Amino acid sequence: MYTSDTKTKISISKEELSKLPTMVYPAEVTVVEDAGTARTALRALNREHIVGFDTETRPTFRKGQTHNVALLQLSTRERCFLFRLNKIGMSTELREFLENPDITKIGLSVHDDFNALHRSCEVDCQGFVDLQNYVKPFGISDISLQKIYAIIFGERISKSQRLTNWEADTLSPGQQAYAALDAWACLKIYDYLRDGDFHPEASPYAKSPETDTK
Repeated sequence: MYTSDTKTKISISKEELSKLPTMVYPAEVTVVEDAGTARTALRALNREHIVGFDTETRPTFRKGQTHNVALLQLSTRERCFLFRLNKIGMSTELREFLENPDITKIGLSVHDDFNALHRSCEVDCQGFVDLQNYVKPFGISDISLQKIYAIIFGERISKSQRLTNWEADTLSPGQQAYAALDAWACLKIYDYLRDGDFHPEASPYAKSPETDTK
């Protein structure tokens, strides 16, 4: 793995981020809301060695109010599976997948996801890589998925669907694309960094401590 010069920090400002083109999700989506589709999805996922991971929870607007995880996203490079936990719950097969240390799952701030999942089920998540830690040796100091993706690929992930109702009877095309993109993007970032395709010294967002205005 590349180890960056400790004098260099790579970060992108909100202004720089806003000028980038919006990323369009390029892969397929399968919404999983019945047991049969879940079994088919997990057969496909168990053939993978690495997948992207994320969750979505219905937003709360009152102090002290909490909701259980409504959606769990698992993405290959070609397709993202959206498991609607509010409809189908956590099956034994899905729990075993999350607990399998031999399949690497790439996410961001994964312990927040684990804590959210534990509100409704017992699952001992294993085999996870947190991008917030993985990007640090590359000099990337930003910790949001939107900013990490922008630094590496020069595109902006829209967050317009983040506060929508993830427990709705039907997920809109916009919700599906948003949820799928987050998990898919985690996998794409990991692949790109692991394969040595990111060159920190050439990043337009590299800053020295003297010029850092954070």
